[in-house]
Amino acid sequence: MADLNPTAASLLGFLHAGEASGYELVNTAQQLIGDFWTLTRSQVYRELATLADRGLVEAGPAGPRSRQPYRLTDEGRAAFAAWLAEPPGTEQIRYPLLLTIAFGSALERDRLAEFIAAHRADHEKRLADYREKEAAGCPDRFTEATLAFGIRYEEAVLAWMDELPAILDGGR
Repeated sequence: MADLNPTAASLLGFLHAGEASGYELVNTAQQLIGDFWTLTRSQVYRELATLADRGLVEAGPAGPRSRQPYRLTDEGRAAFAAWLAEPPGTEQIRYPLLLTIAFGSALERDRLAEFIAAHRADHEKRLADYREKEAAGCPDRFTEATLAFGIRYEEAVLAWMDELPAILDGGR
């Protein structure tokens, strides 16, 4: 079956819901997976062109504002099903603040504290957003499982940030 990268596979997954333009797919990705998987606009359009060349999606005629709708083909459904059935790869943490902290000895302590405070505010907001979504109810158990991970992740990051002053001062 066709080899797919996660970006291409996610686009095929989104197209299961129906025809969509690249613009709509970018917005869908930001809403549904944007907190844990990034897709840039350029990636989406590049992947859609590749998927169309491979016969996994079909492009429709351009509509308003030159938006071109794409629809999933039977081959695209089969490729997505094959990709989804494969074991997912292992994750790799890419956390910019963690990279900065790794080199923190070369940075003024107050500047590092500013970075940590800004990240803390972002994580607190994300946690509040996740809890709000949880309170509103999840449409299915898969969304609920994804949301539960987001909540636990944000709680863990905030707990780690609570420990940072003691760790960075030389002792827990």
